[in-house]
Amino acid sequence: MTPRNNIPFPFSLVAELTYRCPLQCPYCSNPLNWSSQTYRAELTTEDWLRIIEQARQLGVLQLGFTGGEPLLRQDLEILVAAAANIGLYTTLVTAGTLLTSERAKTLNSLGLDHIQISLQDSRADSSDYIAGTPSFHQKIAAARLVKELGFPLTLNVVLHRQNLDRIEEIIELAETLQADRIELANTQYYGWALKNRTALLPTPAQLQRTEAVVKAAQQRGKIPMGILYVLPDYYSDYPKPCMGGWGQRTLIIAPNGDGLPCQAAMSIPNLTFANARQHSLEWIWYDSPAINAYRGAAWMPELCQNCEHKEIDWGGCRCQAFLLTQDATATDPVCHLSPQHSQILAVREKISSDQQSEFVYRTC
Repeated sequence: MTPRNNIPFPFSLVAELTYRCPLQCPYCSNPLNWSSQTYRAELTTEDWLRIIEQARQLGVLQLGFTGGEPLLRQDLEILVAAAANIGLYTTLVTAGTLLTSERAKTLNSLGLDHIQISLQDSRADSSDYIAGTPSFHQKIAAARLVKELGFPLTLNVVLHRQNLDRIEEIIELAETLQADRIELANTQYYGWALKNRTALLPTPAQLQRTEAVVKAAQQRGKIPMGILYVLPDYYSDYPKPCMGGWGQRTLIIAPNGDGLPCQAAMSIPNLTFANARQHSLEWIWYDSPAINAYRGAAWMPELCQNCEHKEIDWGGCRCQAFLLTQDATATDPVCHLSPQHSQILAVREKISSDQQSEFVYRTC
């Protein structure tokens, strides 16, 4: 298939198989209304098999099975086999609590390439508190199982005020588990995380110390494929590009079939996302109005149009812009040039190291 209108192929497809999950993380990227009938009407096995085939035809190289918890889908093995058979690089993104030895061995035999396990913290008590349910020991067992079977192992840790003081322990745990890669991603504040921003936003002192610890660990070099450290938006001068840019690199299919440019895009109410039950992935990627709404730079306000960063950060996060300004076309307020940047400064000023807040957990 030939790219159209200078729009690149999507490099990766994120298959959100379900929003159901045994954990209740307070920064979950799933929508606040994840349990509504809209998302409970999940795509069938046949729907996903068609989507996987269309993804390969579209030029997708990498397919991530995620959720919620993808292991709750009993057809996961069928989907992994289909993707592997047509040459897609496949990753399972899981909490790890449901990864049994039998299923892991089956997935290995079917050609699954890579497993990513989420960790909440380095200690059982704090990890279980953050996850909202006992899960730490199951996660550690799953990570060891992944390594025993020869899978490349990535550990993903969402960073925030409640776990940053143990950043050394977190990295040391990854080294002990012989992780091939670790992703240390500071919390993105939309959806559940925005509800919990007061409890999650770190202090400047925590971040300064974390950067030094991460740099030292990177130089130590015990993680073969490296340590990815994602800087926090609220303490950066410029925003990060949304998923590498809205409609630039990644297409997400939600459990109900909606085609999204990022996991939080449904929070923008004026957009209607095309559904893979009714449309091909090619049409969704190239022609659907919602995917094209903020693709490229034509939609940007004058401030962004004249900025040398416009094709670096692509205007930042459209969902964050909407949630903080009620205007999805606004300059992302985390940008220091934004007229609304004072909102970010005000939030930062309220944070203190001894501030305590209870989590609003993701509902079951």
